[in-house]
Amino acid sequence: MTYLFDRFLRYDEMVTWLQQLQQQFPGLVELGTYGKSHKGRDLWIATVTDSATGAHNTKPAHWIDANIHATEVTGGVGALFILDFLANNYGKHDHVTEALRTRTFYIVPRVNPDGVEDALADRPLYHRSSVRSWPWRDGHRWPGLSVEDIDGDGSIRTMRIADADGAWMEHDDDARVMVAVGPLGAPAGKTRYRLLDEGLLENFDGFTIPMPRDPAGLDLNRNFPAGWGTNVLGSGDHPMSEPEVDALVRAARSRTNICGYNAFHTAGGFMLRPSSTRADSSLPPFDIWVFNELGKVGVQHTGYPVHSVYEDLTWDKSDTMSGAGDDWAYEHLGVFGWTTEFWDAIFHATGKHSPTDIWYVGPTPEDELAVCKWSDTHAPGSYVAWKKFEHPQLGSIEIGGCDFFRTWTNAPPSKLRDEVQGHVHFALFQALASPRVEIKQATAEAVGDGLWRVRVGIANTGWLGTEISAWAHKNGIVLPLTAQIDGVSASDIVDGAPRVQLGQLDGRVRFRVSGDAKSDGTPDRVLHSWLIRGKRGQTVTLTATHQRAGTSVATVVLP
Repeated sequence: MTYLFDRFLRYDEMVTWLQQLQQQFPGLVELGTYGKSHKGRDLWIATVTDSATGAHNTKPAHWIDANIHATEVTGGVGALFILDFLANNYGKHDHVTEALRTRTFYIVPRVNPDGVEDALADRPLYHRSSVRSWPWRDGHRWPGLSVEDIDGDGSIRTMRIADADGAWMEHDDDARVMVAVGPLGAPAGKTRYRLLDEGLLENFDGFTIPMPRDPAGLDLNRNFPAGWGTNVLGSGDHPMSEPEVDALVRAARSRTNICGYNAFHTAGGFMLRPSSTRADSSLPPFDIWVFNELGKVGVQHTGYPVHSVYEDLTWDKSDTMSGAGDDWAYEHLGVFGWTTEFWDAIFHATGKHSPTDIWYVGPTPEDELAVCKWSDTHAPGSYVAWKKFEHPQLGSIEIGGCDFFRTWTNAPPSKLRDEVQGHVHFALFQALASPRVEIKQATAEAVGDGLWRVRVGIANTGWLGTEISAWAHKNGIVLPLTAQIDGVSASDIVDGAPRVQLGQLDGRVRFRVSGDAKSDGTPDRVLHSWLIRGKRGQTVTLTATHQRAGTSVATVVLP
């Protein structure tokens, strides 16, 4: 199956493609499942590393997941592109080769297969995230709007109803674009309209159109344990109440070598970082500095600006929302977590980035007009003329305007590959910034009477420290480095224990912020020794292990 990353794959297609990639690269790509969705679909995870240089769990790892939100399918293309790029460029691209030789990638291309499958159906249904009925478990449809493709054209657009009190009118330059009626009303002779998402009405009374209390339903990205609350829209019955999130949290938590986390979403063309609920001033300054350093490289490779969710994108800071994956990765795992919001239609149409309040106030009329004109060339059919439709409850209306799913929410096919490909280099950078434990010295010295002094010198050769973040240090999240000696019985260890704890090791990043530039010392190293009984020619094995920074093994022959 050939896939050029220029379209969105249905679930079965995606699984076939993943299986073929594993067959093509058996020493690099290992495919597995980590749970099942609400509807029983397998949740797939790809493990990417050079198995010849060690098992995946003996190396520092970077985690990527995508498509937790049903309609944000560009992110899934990004995850698949990274997976393909890593597999096909091992031995050809220096950074890929080094990353797969010394690190591991865990890639989950579709967290929410049920929701995505509905979004990609021939007659789509758009959910915010999960397809499970919530908060009303029986799926009862209360009076009001039920969004669906009622004219059968494969898109969900906008219905407009002529209404003297309507809040919208046609743009003077293009009738496909609707603009708000201002405080003084519409110009004389201008028809006003009421706008609704395409769909049917339940129990229409002929006058009012209620909107469902929770039209979004369950939001799986509000179901993580960090910052969960009943006041958060779509948060679910309790943290991890949904099988997709429960399985993801358990899968990530069991892979204790994860050193970085990135969730792929749309839209806006942003890279977002924690916190969603806390001001930067309440976070460790070191962590903000590291986020910013990582973000500079992200901007370089992707062109996406970096924002704090709380500081830059929260409309009302007295009413925050969390339960999100990036907050969970930072607060519970202690790693630097990101949410990438792929695709900025305004940027492609105008050359300027979307404002940070775009999710709340929408585009300006000028920006939407520019996107409409741009789409005529790059995404034909995204904006269409209004056509008459006989609605079963509303009577004569019109359906038309924008297909938001294929224009504003996701990159059109002509732009998909270009949109996602730069993100592989940011993923590589994050992976290679992780800590890495290596045994740099392993010696044995005879001290007489059949005794030997065995020494092991261990270094963190990565950029980040073994704890990753100051938050992890403050909250005691990460277990210490251990060193172990094998090949000698416990009774022959005269001084020391077979396995010892050696604390944490700083990374090169600490030299940047130590306050004593260019006089580093060795906070990235530790030396340990054992006094053992043995015989000349006897081999002992020394193993350094850190849950995040990997495992290194050395052997020593007693001289």
